[in-house]
Amino acid sequence: MAAVHTAIPDMVIFDIMLPGMNGLDAVKSLRSRAKTRELPVIILTAKDTELDKVTGLDSGADDYIAKPFSIMELSARIRSVLRRASKSDGLSAGDSVVKDFRIDGKTREIQLNGVPLHLSFKEYELLCMLIHERARIVPREELINAIWGYDFIGESRTLDNHIRSLRIKLNDDANHPRYLKTYRNVGYRFIGE
Repeated sequence: MAAVHTAIPDMVIFDIMLPGMNGLDAVKSLRSRAKTRELPVIILTAKDTELDKVTGLDSGADDYIAKPFSIMELSARIRSVLRRASKSDGLSAGDSVVKDFRIDGKTREIQLNGVPLHLSFKEYELLCMLIHERARIVPREELINAIWGYDFIGESRTLDNHIRSLRIKLNDDANHPRYLKTYRNVGYRFIGE
């Protein structure tokens, strides 16, 4: 871990079972520091249950690869994560103000009416994407691909659960939304303007 803070690499690949530190804790540690918060991370491990994968992705990893895998698959997934990391979300350069939200892309902090929101890594990514794409309905598959990765194998309700959690934190009612509107079987849209 110390080497990552000396010279920041383009990407980090962790196993969950690291000597001296759990790989999930290592990911969380990277995500908690400003310099490494946006660093692409892949978890590569023998732990292959659905719960392991969801836990790894929810800890902040950009992708989760279970052994065994081929070198071609690993290479493709690395390229995919690096492509996503190189895309600018339009909110990362500094402060953005949209409706009742102030988004600081450098510190990954969001305030709602001046009150800091305590969002998980994926909740932050999801809310930023919806705000950035607020001119349109964002299809479910596009959100899943952008936030969890093209090869996400987790529970199909993961997106819905994250939206539900966001609504609770935003004090937003699904039946009478102020910020996040559901378009059944299609996707979601930020309507806060």
